[in-house]
Amino acid sequence: MKNKLGSDIYESWLRKIDFVEEMNSYVLLSVSTRFIRDWITSRYLDQILQIVKTYKKDLTRIEFKIIEKNSENEIENNFTKNENNENVSFIKDTYLQYNRIDPNKRFDNFITGTSNKLAYEASMKVSENISHYNPLYIYGGVGMGKTHLLNSIGLSLKEKNKVMFISAERFMYQFVKSIKSNDMVKFKEYFRNTDILLIDDIQFMNGKEAMQEEFFHTFNALLDKGSQVIISADRAPNKLSRIQDRIKSRFAGGLVVDIQKPDYELRSKIVKQKTEELNIFYSNQVNISEEIQKFISTEITTSIRELVGAINRVVSFSRIYNKVPNLSEVKVVLKDLLNIGENKVTIDLIQSTVCKFFKISKSEMLSSRRSRYLVRPRQTAIYLTKILTSKSLPEIGREFSNRDHTTIIHSVKTIEKLKEKDPEMTNNINNLKNQILYNKENEI
Repeated sequence: MKNKLGSDIYESWLRKIDFVEEMNSYVLLSVSTRFIRDWITSRYLDQILQIVKTYKKDLTRIEFKIIEKNSENEIENNFTKNENNENVSFIKDTYLQYNRIDPNKRFDNFITGTSNKLAYEASMKVSENISHYNPLYIYGGVGMGKTHLLNSIGLSLKEKNKVMFISAERFMYQFVKSIKSNDMVKFKEYFRNTDILLIDDIQFMNGKEAMQEEFFHTFNALLDKGSQVIISADRAPNKLSRIQDRIKSRFAGGLVVDIQKPDYELRSKIVKQKTEELNIFYSNQVNISEEIQKFISTEITTSIRELVGAINRVVSFSRIYNKVPNLSEVKVVLKDLLNIGENKVTIDLIQSTVCKFFKISKSEMLSSRRSRYLVRPRQTAIYLTKILTSKSLPEIGREFSNRDHTTIIHSVKTIEKLKEKDPEMTNNINNLKNQILYNKENEI
């Protein structure tokens, strides 16, 4: 397994597997927690089975059993053997279920630009020299890369330090659980004996007075012993609502850095790298033109997460339809990300745009006349209404002079067939889409 899947995966996950027994058709293995089992089965089970089958072809499956055992973390915290099993389980579950450092979020794959350079440099500095900036407080909007940076710090320091990476929400959950089970002593010991404490989304502590009190004392204890604290939030310390002033003051006393919205240069780098990664992943079957990449980089400005989501959508479209999407199709695929809300695309707008395009009046389009010069524009308007809105067939029929839903279906199918055979029709549809969605003409 180590040779086939690599040393990193082996050390992080596969080394935790123990052999239990072999049956006629399957092998029973064990791991210490449900989380490790789920991670291994969802990512590596097929490959493990292939390796095992090279030694015995009759084996058809692998099963996992959860067998709890003392963790190194418990030993380091000087837990004695006569301690209650429930307390030991609590500490172990806390460490394994909430200390989830993602091996894929590293410094070397964090793309930097002017908007996040300072946060990146500060994170690197902390990784090289802990307690240099203490605490380090990173803030920025949703999907800007804060969690990626915290994760990168945790990854780079976990070999030589006891690292705890937890969200404020999880911290709160463990705090409440500790009070209910009368385990506050263990809770305090556990969080105050770490070398590096990384807390994500600290704003979720707002209004939780008892938890803020505990966090304040934990925070001070860690700083006193020279441990490093790194915090992320969606706003600056002085903007945090319903957080104690003394906590905000401690946050502001360290290094506070923000991650701003990515500029065009950074967005372009991210789009290019992500597209290349997906191309490698799909064995060079992904072909997204530079024009599309430039469009996504220009139009998706809210967050990096949305940017990556947009690329994934376009790649999925490309693979499902086995074609390179044009700009018009990309705009439809990404219409919600481009703030082209459904409320902006009305049936009236579609009808008016189509009438203007074909140089007919709206009353002619909605009439019962079946002249060829009226039928095609009417069918086109119906088709565009179907693909650009979520209106039902009866609703569309009512907006087109109470036509039956079977007429609507026929119109949609007719235009779809014409698009396959007639390049001019495809061109017209694309032009109309752009005019309706963007109020732009002749842009494909």
